Amino acid sequence: MTKKVCVIGAGIGGLTIGALLSKKGYSVTLFEKEKILGGRSLTFNGDTLTLEDYRNTLSKFSMSVPFSEPSLEDIFNKNMLKGYTLDLGFHSIEGGTMSDIGRAIIDTGNKVEMLGTKLGLINNNGFMFPLVTTKDKFRFLPSILRLYLSGESTMKRLDKQSIAETIKIYGKGKMITILELLPRVATTVNDLNKISTGESFRATQSSLRRGSSPVGYPRGGLVSLSNTFSEEIKRNNGKIHLGKKINEIIIDNGSASGVKTDDKEYNFDIVISNILVQHLFNIISEKHFPKNYVDNLKSLEGTGSLCAYYSLNKIDPKLIGKSFLFIERDAGIKGNDAVGMIEFVTALPEAGISPNSKYLVQSYIICTPEEAKSKKTLEKLREMLDRNLEILIPNFHSLLNWAIYPTVWHLDGVAKTIDNIKPDIKTPISNLYLVGDCVKAPGIGINCAVNSARILDDMLEKTFNTS
Repeated sequence: MTKKVCVIGAGIGGLTIGALLSKKGYSVTLFEKEKILGGRSLTFNGDTLTLEDYRNTLSKFSMSVPFSEPSLEDIFNKNMLKGYTLDLGFHSIEGGTMSDIGRAIIDTGNKVEMLGTKLGLINNNGFMFPLVTTKDKFRFLPSILRLYLSGESTMKRLDKQSIAETIKIYGKGKMITILELLPRVATTVNDLNKISTGESFRATQSSLRRGSSPVGYPRGGLVSLSNTFSEEIKRNNGKIHLGKKINEIIIDNGSASGVKTDDKEYNFDIVISNILVQHLFNIISEKHFPKNYVDNLKSLEGTGSLCAYYSLNKIDPKLIGKSFLFIERDAGIKGNDAVGMIEFVTALPEAGISPNSKYLVQSYIICTPEEAKSKKTLEKLREMLDRNLEILIPNFHSLLNWAIYPTVWHLDGVAKTIDNIKPDIKTPISNLYLVGDCVKAPGIGINCAVNSARILDDMLEKTFNTS
């Protein structure tokens, strides 16, 4: 008998699991309360986007635009976004066929071209590219081999060891810089005392084994990922309901058995939630869960950042296609130092997200959710973003068409830190599962969401193969 599956939320996690299961013959129905796919990884079409729709959509995803140049009103009134594809927020993902997203797309029998690059580092003299040179790799080879060969027992031991402690024990020379930068980027957290060494090393180990590019961007923007998965669901006779909110998950004798919308009740064998886990109890009563489970989910915190999108008339060719990290010392925020990234992969003509002879550069700087709501802190962070772009492109303002600086105080569903314990994919309720960047899975953001879906796909296959 074909299993009927309900997926709540058309974020990357929900779309991925929907595509994977529909390809295997499950009857998949996906509900999304918004009228657009992608969740927090959605993409706007600058040709049709209105200022009202932009602001309304941002507000639904814990975002706003504290700064722009010129004003947002001028940008929209003068149709300055025409020809641009603009993502909701900055999302750094792996690149290449063997990346997390690349493998998930292959699993569904599809293909999306990922534009990948290595990472460089901005310094006072310009930049260093790549950050890790061939010479560094030979110097770090013993450590890299130990990391590559480490088993899960070693990683679990390191889960409770902070990166700050690891730097004290093992940090030396350039390795200190790498340990200060990459774990922050891998978690979107600045405070090294909060970042788990085990979680950071797991992500690095996975990337080493696959040999994928550290940074990637899909041709056509993030929307190409959402479209690929949604088309696969429909191709396999799955259904996607946009603008359809789930009001309640039905529980029958300790098992999820269906959902309720405003106008209908649906029966399902499996229910999968891709909404923020902190919002789970808005659609299912707490009484069905152990108290410690409820308390943990309610206590979980997300991450924040200030993003920037710069439209430029000209960029030095040696920058195009590269991504650069930077670190601002004594930034006056939690964690003291602030790490960010400026990405020129999106400026590649083949990215297809800007008009001819125009270049779109994406960047972000990490902060906490509270800092992402503070205008005073955001002003400092904006100065840091602009200053680092100025190092790469002196007097970039003379080449600027427009700039938009969205701030987000819920970038990742749950921050991957030592004291933020993400829930398992399988919940205490039978036939109810969680996917997305809020649950235990390798990576952060899109990577975590995709990996959670692939793990659940394997889990369900084993369950029904042995039942």
